[in-house]
Amino acid sequence: MEHDTIRNFCIIAHIDHGKSTLADRFIQRARLVAERDWRDQVLDTMDIERERGITIKSQAVSLPFDSSDGRRYHLNLVDTPGHVDFSYEVSRAISSSEGALLLIDASQGVEAQTLSNMYLALDHELEIIPVINKIDLPSADITNVLEQIEHDLGLPADSAVQVSAKTGQGVDELLEAIVQRIPPPSGDRSAPLKGLIFDSNYDPYRGVIVHVRVIEGTLRARQRLRVWSNGAVYDAEEIGRFRVGHEIVGELYAGDVGYIIAGIKNIAEIRVGDTITDDRRPTDAPMPGFRQVKPVVFSSIYPVDADEYDELARAMEKLTLNDASLVYEKDNSAALGFGFKCGFLGLLHLEVVQERLEREWQLNIVLTAPSVRYRLRLRDGSEVEIDTPHDFPDPAQVLEAWEPYIRASIMTPDDYLGNVISLCVEKRGVQKSMHYLDKKRIEVVYEMPLAEVLYDFYDKLKSCSRGYASFDYEIGDYHPTRLAKLDILVNGKPVDALAQLVFRDNAESRARIICRKLRDEIPRHQFKIPLQGSISGTIIARETIPALRKDVTAKCYGGDITRKRKLLEKQKEGKKRMKMVGDVELPQSAFLSALKGKEE
Repeated sequence: MEHDTIRNFCIIAHIDHGKSTLADRFIQRARLVAERDWRDQVLDTMDIERERGITIKSQAVSLPFDSSDGRRYHLNLVDTPGHVDFSYEVSRAISSSEGALLLIDASQGVEAQTLSNMYLALDHELEIIPVINKIDLPSADITNVLEQIEHDLGLPADSAVQVSAKTGQGVDELLEAIVQRIPPPSGDRSAPLKGLIFDSNYDPYRGVIVHVRVIEGTLRARQRLRVWSNGAVYDAEEIGRFRVGHEIVGELYAGDVGYIIAGIKNIAEIRVGDTITDDRRPTDAPMPGFRQVKPVVFSSIYPVDADEYDELARAMEKLTLNDASLVYEKDNSAALGFGFKCGFLGLLHLEVVQERLEREWQLNIVLTAPSVRYRLRLRDGSEVEIDTPHDFPDPAQVLEAWEPYIRASIMTPDDYLGNVISLCVEKRGVQKSMHYLDKKRIEVVYEMPLAEVLYDFYDKLKSCSRGYASFDYEIGDYHPTRLAKLDILVNGKPVDALAQLVFRDNAESRARIICRKLRDEIPRHQFKIPLQGSISGTIIARETIPALRKDVTAKCYGGDITRKRKLLEKQKEGKKRMKMVGDVELPQSAFLSALKGKEE
């Protein structure tokens, strides 16, 4: 394969702008999948991706393309997620490419995530090709989108390619544009081997499958390879390219993207962002790798059955191999036993990890309420960082508290501006700027607490704007806050898995919502169950689950009323005794309901 016939590119866009559908058309055009085996979103391999209609994992595929100049090109495509929680996947895809297709919906136009992804691509000096997708829609406004490309993105409007990923219209022209406008990869094939590990996954039969971009040199089967960071040495059993499955090849050259299978059983030895080189003729210096991901949402995961702890530990290890943005450490709880404290990039990331653990490893797990990382200054002058209610010190010892804020960029049609502003103010947001992007669309920038965005901000934003507003954010500085630990008591006993760190002024409403949710989820017992929200021992909310009443007088036919009264008194005494010794069963749905914590 000639060096100048390789093109490495990724598809980046806002959510639902058609990245996976366009990848489908490319694969169909290259005839990589037989018609009888075809299915939509062919690169989305996880069930959860198909059910939710979103891409979670970046997927690579190598496409042969015969250009109009008579040459055969090899296009290495990486399909990326659109949701802000998976932006780390996008950054890794961008670092293994020379060009990017920036997809824009012909009816929605430029949205918040479109801008942030474009800046990410510009930081890596990628060649950007703007692509207007969904031109077959009746609501497509191509003239307006071309203006937005020129005005909002600062890209020449005449460089945009118009396609319909659904019908295939314009796809051949786009492939020609990729070949003509995206540069071939640089790199010397005769230099010492230098490869960047940009992803990996685990196969139970073959061990770790390493996804690698060859920067310099040549990678051959049966070559002795060394991992730079820890010096581990392996023999390459098999190397290949990504088709829709794996295609075995003898060699990968500088600029190629492919995989290595080397019988790697120790998962901890392979790290995304590491450099791989020839053991006998190593490269001079490693690649800079990827920036360390910073989790913003924290929650602890515990197995429902304590005997499944070892299985959960193995599952977490394999999951982090496939999801480098997941951070975890060991944790234990008085009520739930041993588990793991985990850091996530957002609430959707948390939900996806939970579903993958339940589906792929058949584990029954319980999650604690998500929290962010707070900073506290104590009376003894020390400063501490906490992200779980369990670590919250005695309130009398806390002098000051700070919480993380985000800089949220919201694009909305002007018809819904009032609703969006009301929502941001409700979430303690402070407006920083507002300007018209064109005659009908406005961009507003707010600073608001990250903790307020966690639960239902995105859902409410879509509701109040009828789905037209788009939202992107970046983590900002810490600001002073009034922090309190909210305890939830079930039958008078605090349940530490339900405890939360909350803004003091919102504590009452939050406690009421949780108590109401628990009342609907916890089954009735033979005794009355009080559900209470408490701060520093003061009860601020209460709901009661009534006792399950059994008709003990059903067998009394006629006779003196004292017979019935005697049976009812006996039942009352039994219920009192049961309340003293009885434990309340908390189903997993109750934990999950409190975790969501949204007001219906």
